[in-house]
Amino acid sequence: MVSRREFVGGLVALPALVRPARAEVAAIKLGKQYGLPFLPQMVMEDRRLIEAHAASLGINGLNVVWQTMGGPGALNDGLLSGNIQFVNVASPSLATLWDKTFGTPQEVRAVCAVQSMPYILTTRNPAVKTIADFTSADRIAVPTVKISGQAMALQMAAAKLWGFEKYDRLDEFTVSMGHPDAMQAVVSGQTVNSHFSVAPFDTYELRLPNIHQVLSSYETDGKHTNGLQVTTKAFHDANPNICKAVRAAHEEANAYIKSEPKAAAEIYLKLVNDRKNSADDLVAMITDPDIDYTTTPANLMKHAAFMHKVGRLKHLPASWKDLFFAEAHDLSGS
Repeated sequence: MVSRREFVGGLVALPALVRPARAEVAAIKLGKQYGLPFLPQMVMEDRRLIEAHAASLGINGLNVVWQTMGGPGALNDGLLSGNIQFVNVASPSLATLWDKTFGTPQEVRAVCAVQSMPYILTTRNPAVKTIADFTSADRIAVPTVKISGQAMALQMAAAKLWGFEKYDRLDEFTVSMGHPDAMQAVVSGQTVNSHFSVAPFDTYELRLPNIHQVLSSYETDGKHTNGLQVTTKAFHDANPNICKAVRAAHEEANAYIKSEPKAAAEIYLKLVNDRKNSADDLVAMITDPDIDYTTTPANLMKHAAFMHKVGRLKHLPASWKDLFFAEAHDLSGS
């Protein structure tokens, strides 16, 4: 017979068999903004994709909460404060967050990209044909001045036109405003007469005869990632299966959008209460060849290099992989 001492000694020698694995969190909150850049998350929310993938990884009953905010500043604050576990941000926000938290447990990295999509600059000022025509009489709405993807795209366009030292020449004309409010301001003729936006807001505006396009960010940046799903290293390391579930949910949502664009459009219309468009209108936007719902990042290093050159980043990533968790390194990014 085995003595009690021998039995206890055997348990001590096999701690992995007797100590339960530390459970991952039971609830998460994800932050998003307005517009078609966030369509994958709307599909994930409506079809409960994170919950399903979490359950397949042994996390049953995960409570997933979605919160919509007006700009990257609020999303960044929510992530760093721990009030939100995942946020969808543009490349400037990811680079800024990564730089500020570099080497700490709260270091921010991406789980995956969300999509590639151009920023479109529109105006109702008939005198503005290019960005060179803007004057102090104009006001350009961006989600957050200086730090949003649109703000940086405007700086990159200015640097290309006037030389690098003039990259911030148009900053004084920019104001922070969420896309819905900015669109309303441009359309109604309020003080903001220009808007650096994303679909579907640019499409709404360009339907009107007195509003025209000034610039697409693809003209300056080439095809680039518009959104990235990010979290902190501390959360990622403590909750690896939840992070896997979020990545898998994005992959499934993207496949659904591509195979069922009308069904995805109907989800968008339902969740945002959009009464300006039909599902067919949105299908035309979703299937635009300039829009790619993909988890693969594009042109992040071009953005990071620009930010480092203007002094917004202390640390220059050696490659896009420095900004992502290791399990995303299988993507063919840039």
